[in-house]
Amino acid sequence: MEQNQNQNQNNEPKNDGPKNKQSLLVILICIIVSLVMVNLLGRMTKGMTSEVEYSEFIELLDKGEVESVILKADTLTVTLKKQQKMGSPATIYTTLMEDSSELVKRLEKAGVEKFNREKQDMVSEIIYTLLSLIVPVVVMVTLMSFLFRRMNKNGGMMGGVGKSKAKAYVQKETGITFKDVAGQDEAKESLQEVVDFLHNPAKYTTIGAKLPKGALLVGPPGTGKTLLAKAVAGEAHVPFFSLSGSDFVEMFVGVGASRVRDLFEEAKKNAPCIIFIDEVDAIGKSRDARYGGNDEREQTLNQLLAEMDGFDTSKGLLILAATNRPEVLDPALLRPGRFDRRVIVDRPDLKGRVSILKVHAKNVALDESVDLEAIALATSGAVGSDLANMINEAAILAVKNGRKAVSQKDLLEAVEVVLVGKEKKDRILSQEERKIVSYHEVGHALVSALQKDSEPVQKITIVPRTMGALGYVMHVPEEEKFLNTRKELEAMLVGYLGGRAAEELVFDTVTTGAANDIEQATKVARAMITQYGMSDRFGLMGLAETQSQYLDGRSVLNCGDATATEIDHEVMKLLKKSYDEAKRLLSENRDVMDKIADFLIQKETITGKEFMKIFHEAKGIKEPEEEKKLEEPKEPVAIQEPEIQDAIEQKNEIVE
Repeated sequence: MEQNQNQNQNNEPKNDGPKNKQSLLVILICIIVSLVMVNLLGRMTKGMTSEVEYSEFIELLDKGEVESVILKADTLTVTLKKQQKMGSPATIYTTLMEDSSELVKRLEKAGVEKFNREKQDMVSEIIYTLLSLIVPVVVMVTLMSFLFRRMNKNGGMMGGVGKSKAKAYVQKETGITFKDVAGQDEAKESLQEVVDFLHNPAKYTTIGAKLPKGALLVGPPGTGKTLLAKAVAGEAHVPFFSLSGSDFVEMFVGVGASRVRDLFEEAKKNAPCIIFIDEVDAIGKSRDARYGGNDEREQTLNQLLAEMDGFDTSKGLLILAATNRPEVLDPALLRPGRFDRRVIVDRPDLKGRVSILKVHAKNVALDESVDLEAIALATSGAVGSDLANMINEAAILAVKNGRKAVSQKDLLEAVEVVLVGKEKKDRILSQEERKIVSYHEVGHALVSALQKDSEPVQKITIVPRTMGALGYVMHVPEEEKFLNTRKELEAMLVGYLGGRAAEELVFDTVTTGAANDIEQATKVARAMITQYGMSDRFGLMGLAETQSQYLDGRSVLNCGDATATEIDHEVMKLLKKSYDEAKRLLSENRDVMDKIADFLIQKETITGKEFMKIFHEAKGIKEPEEEKKLEEPKEPVAIQEPEIQDAIEQKNEIVE
């Protein structure tokens, strides 16, 4: 056994071989450079002097141009009387070609009085020669060693392209816990189990459970995926390595793989810890050879797969990743053993939105009029970042208006700012345009009021907004819904086309103002036919599939060209039917539309309560007191509507 061990030790490659070769190469380069520099310096020095033939020296001597001569060994250093431009005497060198006594006679004959004979000091010459060679070499070796050391520290000659950027993102404490995350109870519960495992591993290992290697956070942008990852690290009190998928990608092949190796090496040194890779789809896309591959990205992915298989979970190393596009990830990355859990971080529901608003509003001064549940009801589909932005915008509006606390009208205005933009005060519509826009918006609202399955109107305005809207109708549902019936979708189509129908009925022409309405109506009608199975012609046949579920939710047709043509015909038929229904409803209630439109032209903005009041008066409908008591709690947003109206009137006065 000992012999085998000795043999193995002897057979091991020596690590200092490459280093020695590199050092010798550096020294050799430095010597060559030093010799070249010494030669250049010697030539530059001789450039100020010149070596001449002995016969030429005799000629200068005979002409009387020599001022002094110094004899050292066999070399004559001759200083001439002629001056250079810089003011220093010209000096020449020559080799003595005759006896020194003959030279003395020549100098006496020429009248040169300054003649010195210097003894040659061999020791000094040797020292001077050695110093002139050794000192430059030492300086160059020191300089080159310093430069090579710096380059190795930064990751080589490429300035650190192969070095992981993980160190720059290490946080010992994120400062974020699960208390800072709201509206994602299911995701929090799933990740809390992981944190508990990091705190109490024995509780799980005794029964045979293992720590999940990785968890993939999936959801739309702004739902709090990165926040959840930081909360996990904050709860676990472990180092947090945070990188983006694009940090691994470079133009050089092999750099991404090197960075992955370096990241995991650093993480193993700091275990237990958490590695968080944001936008993992940048390196985790499915490998596809049909259209040509990307060697750099595929090598990076392969290295990531190998590292995730290679580390030991018992050391407390956990990988978290986030993406908006799980459908494009490689199947090898998603299998159990790599990412064991898929945590869905979806858009929050009504309860979740209320919780998120409370979290973001805890450090904001609120007055007694604030009703966060009403705001949550009015912001269906909003994500955590949207709600945080709304709270911040409301606080800014409160400061702008000189208030020390945020009111409900500030929050409602902030909702409108986020959804449709700020009021465009510099855009003044003509009387004709104000009338057209007024009838257009009243057409939307009136159609909604006349239909049983439509959402109630919260607000109507013809004040232009910065996002391009000349006016809009705000609908607030009585309760949050997760499903829509066929009748509700048909009523939605009629509501979208009500504005264009009102324009045609009143002005006998149409404008460009219905562009967005037509776009939205076409989208709903196409979804009804291709995805929801609400077409009598195609029945339950699925004709489209959704791509990028958590991004734009774009649907792509999954049928032949002939079927696609038939789908277009069906969409046209459905839209025409809805448009005819909108025209019928408005023509039967033309007097009601005229009264509401005139009131809107005068006020520019009316609340849902004012709209329904005029509608009921025109229709001759009297609301029982019991119905009012039952309906009032269902419209929490309308509680502060008089205050909103006052604020809007004040702004309109300023504009005027």
